Amino acid sequence: MLWNLLTLTAALTCVSAVTTVTQRPDVLTVRRGETASMDCNLGTVTLSPARWYKQIPGAAPQHVLSFYHSWSDVKYGPGFSAPKFTSNHQSETDYRLIINNVDGVDSAVYYCNTWDGSVNNFVSHTVVFGQGTKLIVTDLVPAPVLTVFPPSLTQLQSSRASLLCVSRQRGPFAQVAWLVDGTPVNSGVWSSSAVQQPDQSFYMSSSLSINSCDWGTHKVYTCRVSVGNHSSETQISKTQCGTV
Repeated sequence: MLWNLLTLTAALTCVSAVTTVTQRPDVLTVRRGETASMDCNLGTVTLSPARWYKQIPGAAPQHVLSFYHSWSDVKYGPGFSAPKFTSNHQSETDYRLIINNVDGVDSAVYYCNTWDGSVNNFVSHTVVFGQGTKLIVTDLVPAPVLTVFPPSLTQLQSSRASLLCVSRQRGPFAQVAWLVDGTPVNSGVWSSSAVQQPDQSFYMSSSLSINSCDWGTHKVYTCRVSVGNHSSETQISKTQCGTV
């Protein structure tokens, strides 16, 4: 999604020598209130700043900041500022993004990019992105709140039906698992991306496709959602739903 939303690349007649942007680490887990640091190496680029973007699943990327080794100050994107966000450099090609006093809303994928104009002597440029660092904020994040909905009567009249699990959670990254009579299942599972709400919480949904006849056997279906080191689970069966 990031590549589609940030189509900033100018046309190049030759791209064989484009630099490689490398980010470390791939995944960073920190506790709420701590400091998160992630690194970006611009490869062969020394004449262009490092630019950082925050990507929440389902939302457009946000420009966090830009920094160049010869600048005296960091340049911020809309809504981002010091001392929460800052950057420094270890060399002309090595940069670091620092996020202080992290909270659940800081959980996102952070991408580093730069402009490489070396191929055509800066007549045109291409934007090169790193692979991203996924920041997961744990600890004081509350457990997800789950609601599971049974199949509708209309669905049960056909051969296939679906159970729906809706999760309200603090962070955008979650692991969803479905169990049938205590046994994990993978087939027939679909999960959406988390969508941020005005109150800074996130909603996501997951469905489990089942044979309609299985619903009548009173099997117990469990939806389990984990965010960081907190998880919740909710069970549902035909017995709990009466005659549905």
